Amino acid sequence: MDVVRETDNTQAMKGPNPGLLRPPIIFLCAILVGIALNRAWPLHFVAPSVRLLGPLVTACAVVLFLLSYREFRRAGTSVQGSKRSTVIVRTGPYRFSRNPIYLAFILLVLGLSVWLNNLWMLVTLVPAVGIIAMVVIPREERFLERNFNGQYSSYKAQVRRWL
Repeated sequence: MDVVRETDNTQAMKGPNPGLLRPPIIFLCAILVGIALNRAWPLHFVAPSVRLLGPLVTACAVVLFLLSYREFRRAGTSVQGSKRSTVIVRTGPYRFSRNPIYLAFILLVLGLSVWLNNLWMLVTLVPAVGIIAMVVIPREERFLERNFNGQYSSYKAQVRRWL
């Protein structure tokens, strides 16, 4: 298995995502606010034939999430941002993206938006991605750089953040 184990600084420590800024909560809020807004002011944006792509994109999101989750399990580290990472996973989807789970969440909201023909859900995706890109990911990267020194820097130089 192609993982990089932590070499020092092994004291127990919380992960980089405490509190309410956990990514699943952020994306769940985008979905729920989008649904609520659509109930109040329906905005449709896709033709019925295009809506068929929604379930496909949603299924791709689920598969990407499961593949990414499996790599964390194989590496023996937690996928939860509130728990400390013990390895840098470089296998599976992590060979192509440093954040495949976030990509899965984005695809999930995008797929649901098309499937449900809900433009509001697409609109609420924008601030969710902004929070992830400008707050959550930088905090995670500082944590990984601090705890994995050059190992994470090497991985970061080889693999793009998104795709």
